[in-house]
Amino acid sequence: MGAMHDRSYLSALSDVRDLAPSPPSPPPIEQFAEDSIGQPFEAFVEEVQPRLLRALVALYGPERGQDATAEAVAYAWEHRHRLGEIENLTGYLFRVAQSKTRRRRTRSSWAEIPEDGEHFYEPKLARALASLSDRQRVTVVLVHGMGWTSTEVAELIGTTRTTVNIHLQRGLRRLRAELG
Repeated sequence: MGAMHDRSYLSALSDVRDLAPSPPSPPPIEQFAEDSIGQPFEAFVEEVQPRLLRALVALYGPERGQDATAEAVAYAWEHRHRLGEIENLTGYLFRVAQSKTRRRRTRSSWAEIPEDGEHFYEPKLARALASLSDRQRVTVVLVHGMGWTSTEVAELIGTTRTTVNIHLQRGLRRLRAELG
């Protein structure tokens, strides 16, 4: 059950990272003109949306994560004139997505991924990830699956790096127990 077993499901998560590398940090939204409805906002979304999507899929699963990302981007569009003073805009939009999604609370779609058929990962991984708390799942998937640093995850979810590392350790311990 030691490090050798950890490699099997953690290497599956790192395969996901190869498919979707992290984009560079987004430009500050204040550079967008007040009447800016064209390319500048689109450029901002092109840089923020992939990172936000990965974080929300890690939290909610594929379907609900995509919906939450769309909600956050729509919110950014509607409030683009007021968002210029927000320092960590990606983290802010992450929390906006959580708030908008919370209103129509449903079960995480991680548990709905079928365990039969061919997989590029441990078949029971999706169900094991669904058993983690939201914070544990986000930290495990983003750090081990997407290659984010603890600091990046802490900025995203609005907490300290130490807290992220605690969620990470507890999440990995629970995954080890679930996957045997």
